[in-house]
Amino acid sequence: MDDVIAAIATAPGEGGIGIVRVSGKVSVDVVEKIFHSPSGKSLKDLGTYRMAYGYIMDNQSGNRLDEVIVSIMLGPRSFTGEDVVEINCHGGIVPLRKVLEQVLRTGARLADPGEFSKRAFLNGRIDLAQAESIIDVIRSQTDMGLKVALKQLEGGLSGELVEIRRVLLEVLAFIEAGIDFPEDDIEELSRDQIRERTKEVAQRLKHLVESAETGRIYRDGLSTVIVGKPNVGKSSLLNALLREKRAIVTDIPGTTRDVIEEVLNLQGIPVRLVDTAGIRETEDVVEKLGVERSKEWFGLADLVLLVLDAGTGIEAEDLEIARLVQGQRCLVVINKIDVGDKLDKDDLPPAFRQFSSVEVSVKEKVGIQLLEEKIAAMVLEGKVSPGDRVVVSNLRHKQALEKAAGQLAGVLQSLEMGMPTDCMAIDLKGALESLGEITGESIGEDIINEIFAQFCLGK
Repeated sequence: MDDVIAAIATAPGEGGIGIVRVSGKVSVDVVEKIFHSPSGKSLKDLGTYRMAYGYIMDNQSGNRLDEVIVSIMLGPRSFTGEDVVEINCHGGIVPLRKVLEQVLRTGARLADPGEFSKRAFLNGRIDLAQAESIIDVIRSQTDMGLKVALKQLEGGLSGELVEIRRVLLEVLAFIEAGIDFPEDDIEELSRDQIRERTKEVAQRLKHLVESAETGRIYRDGLSTVIVGKPNVGKSSLLNALLREKRAIVTDIPGTTRDVIEEVLNLQGIPVRLVDTAGIRETEDVVEKLGVERSKEWFGLADLVLLVLDAGTGIEAEDLEIARLVQGQRCLVVINKIDVGDKLDKDDLPPAFRQFSSVEVSVKEKVGIQLLEEKIAAMVLEGKVSPGDRVVVSNLRHKQALEKAAGQLAGVLQSLEMGMPTDCMAIDLKGALESLGEITGESIGEDIINEIFAQFCLGK
């Protein structure tokens, strides 16, 4: 924590501006050694939230490396809680690397992945849940995904947990006071009051856990696999949903031999569309490998789009695919209604009746919007719509919430069995510790290091 750290904070490649970020107690002194201002002003005299124009110099050769603007943000009112200097260079690989090299030669070391955010957490600027949401903001693929991540970054989940922990701490304090000072006349909570407050908190945890599946979808995307026999229109459907010609389409069965994956923004939901090879028996070695990969994707999918051909009707290959996707969330797409009427959704065989269905003509662009609406409805069916509510989107958070809920269930069970209050205190402490794992109040250093190691350099 005493080291001055530095890294390139912007994405690699060409751009108008690139930023080298420096953080630490003497970060201003480090940058001062390589900064030259035409006006002769010193960075140390600027104060906080000030910018200076000048040049970054190569101290060995005396040459100018780049024309820059330097921003000063003194701790504790900075992102890391330490003195932070950001060198705004021209956004090219060469000038950024040259400037970073000079900073490292002058006394800084290269930051580890996520080390700036880690210092913000260790210095109390943000809690662990907020730190993890930074990655979600960076990786968000839709407006709604960004909204969910920003809600957590602003402390939405943390604030909810603070209130929950306050109630549990209050209950625990009354219980432990009665255990430690039985001879004193201390106000106690009745068993009914303990039950009522525990149930209230358990219900709040239940709502947060229930939001996790929706949060996961907005964070990671809905894995949607398009399956069907060869030449049924799977690749054409992919192109129609993406509004671009992403997959090769021909009348020759077996054209698609490998998996094609693209992301579609569907009403704010990131949908990861996967076009697979047509399922059929084949002697072609390459096509056979594609078919096997297609079958592997079945078990990984959140949603399966099973495409049927209205022109040919149900064939043996369709029935075999229906058998393979049994037990999964599936939507039957009856394609080519413009060229055939051998298949009607009201006349589907028993193997398909358990699935919802929609009729489309990919060629004529008929029914595509209805299909998109059905996909969105199936995603959010029975789940929490984000709105302005706190939505859990991190698997680690969900597991900690489930663990805390289980410990509160133990408190309620102890009450029903008439157990002494010290048994309840153990479960209450466990629940508080589980919730503290989310915000970082009760978590090991090894887990903290593992979390921040997933961050990019410069953040």
